[in-house]
Amino acid sequence: MEPGPESPGRRAQLIEASIQLLEEVGPEALRARTVAARIGVSTMAVYTYFGGMNGLLEAVAAESFERFGAAIAVPETEDPVADLFVAGTAYRTHALANPQRYRLMFGLVSPQTTRPAALSLGNPAPTESATGTSAFNYMLHLVGRMVEAGRIRADPIADIAGRVWSLMHGAVLLEITGYLGSPEHAATTILGPATVDLLVGMGDELPRIEQSRVRANRRLAECQADTA
Repeated sequence: MEPGPESPGRRAQLIEASIQLLEEVGPEALRARTVAARIGVSTMAVYTYFGGMNGLLEAVAAESFERFGAAIAVPETEDPVADLFVAGTAYRTHALANPQRYRLMFGLVSPQTTRPAALSLGNPAPTESATGTSAFNYMLHLVGRMVEAGRIRADPIADIAGRVWSLMHGAVLLEITGYLGSPEHAATTILGPATVDLLVGMGDELPRIEQSRVRANRRLAECQADTA
């Protein structure tokens, strides 16, 4: 007999099964019967824990954003611009490794899903329950450090964070959909220079940016060596 609503971990199992199916098969696999069968329960479990597929998709998007936020929250150094480059690399790496999940996070594979508590990048104090808040709060923190260090001009922090996220999201989504050519071209010819251009436009100096990029590349190389 299927465990009742109080069964520990069932909700998390359904979310994890959905994430796995999404990446393995694609959004077409996200059906109540398919997800439930993955963990050996009836479709009723989807309605018991989420009120239906729309609720489950919202929960998957929220969990995906939490993992995304954890992935881009890199250790801080004394150089916030170098930290931005490292975080940007982590952003791109995570998105490319989980393309279907990334699309779902931004409502691109489930247009029928509505997320009334979705994050607004124009809100300087996002509601804690809003989807994507943890990731955006980290972006706010990182941008704030760049302003405090005098690297970029002191526009409203939320506005700057929205610009940075828009740049990364646009480039990464174009890469996922195959419009930017090879990964090397996308990183070194498109996203990297575009980030530099944004920083220069915001008041940073090119020599300082290049020094920050050197520091970031050194850290990334060390991370790759540690995981090899």
